[in-house]
Amino acid sequence: MFNEEQQSITVTDDAIQIHVFWNEGMLNHDTGEGVFDTGINPGFLDVLEKHPENCDRIRNIVSILKRGPISSFIRWHVDSTPALISQLLSFHTQEYIDSLLEADRNGPTIICSGTFLNTGSLKAALLAAGTTLSAMKYILDGHGNICYALVRPPGHHAQPTQADGYCFLNNAGLAVQYALDSGCKRVAVIDIDVHYGNGTAEGFYRTDKVLTVSLHMNHGSWGPSHPQSGDVNEVGEGVGFGYNLNLPLPNGTGDTGYKYAMTEVVVPAVKKFDPDMMVFVVGQDSSAFDPNGRQCLTMDGYREIGLIIRNLADDHSNGRILIVQEGGYHITYSAYCLHATLEGVLNLPNPLLSDPVAYYPEDDSFSVKAIESIKQHQLHVVPFLREANH
Repeated sequence: MFNEEQQSITVTDDAIQIHVFWNEGMLNHDTGEGVFDTGINPGFLDVLEKHPENCDRIRNIVSILKRGPISSFIRWHVDSTPALISQLLSFHTQEYIDSLLEADRNGPTIICSGTFLNTGSLKAALLAAGTTLSAMKYILDGHGNICYALVRPPGHHAQPTQADGYCFLNNAGLAVQYALDSGCKRVAVIDIDVHYGNGTAEGFYRTDKVLTVSLHMNHGSWGPSHPQSGDVNEVGEGVGFGYNLNLPLPNGTGDTGYKYAMTEVVVPAVKKFDPDMMVFVVGQDSSAFDPNGRQCLTMDGYREIGLIIRNLADDHSNGRILIVQEGGYHITYSAYCLHATLEGVLNLPNPLLSDPVAYYPEDDSFSVKAIESIKQHQLHVVPFLREANH
């Protein structure tokens, strides 16, 4: 339900607006249907579901931002253009991009498990990358502090050399590299998608200019396209040692556990790192009702995380935040959770939208214990965190 008091707000101050970058051409990526994300029709089901990463999930996010109570806080930018091949090479290898172009020329194919390249897919991926770069450029040019790249296909699993997990091009990774190339000294990436942001981590695994932090369910590696496990020991290499922080959270961690992880682990690390740009990678597949996750976050949890990110940005990056869309596969609840996340980022005094599925019971004792263990491990292993405590 709408909050009647908040619904009538008219926003004129650019400091409390979110600039949403979107292009409907991204809906042309057709992932098909079958049994979950396999694309397989077993022959004995009357009703086949769409692939989890389908257009409907994004259509609902677009519509809730246009017609929901947050609409007065939103400024739309719908004229983004596809990324150029030369821009992709800032993060991806020439060999990988060439292989994508060749696959696109040869017709529909399965790039890796669950990841389908069909007619229109590559164009949509180039639009997603270009849209994210446009959003970052808008911030760097001083036109707005908070931008949201509403994009698909998602990108945080795409590594420099390969596709993975529904992702072809790493939208967030490209934007981070653009920020570095444009003069930013340190960029912090906070990824709350339910799966490890392995592609982004891999891209910056050997640099101390980017702090990548991923909160995800403890799913481990899932095959050749996703060799990274996302465990606490994957902390970076060389000068990048200690600048990749993983929080593999127990299944069912929930709102209280996520808030504890943010305040006890993420916030201290970001404060010590002191970034001049924040990239907030959002996936609503950490929600209580997502078919692709088991983390039990509700709207309240997303709202709290959004507020924590906003406070970090105000303290360290002059309020500058690039938000990048990733997963989230419950067609309805994902839109509600995204709405709540943006409410938090806006630091609104009251929720604008109530939770349609209400309270989900949780036991935070096991997650708090696991997070404390992660925290102590990082304080012992990661040099820049260890120094902060002496």
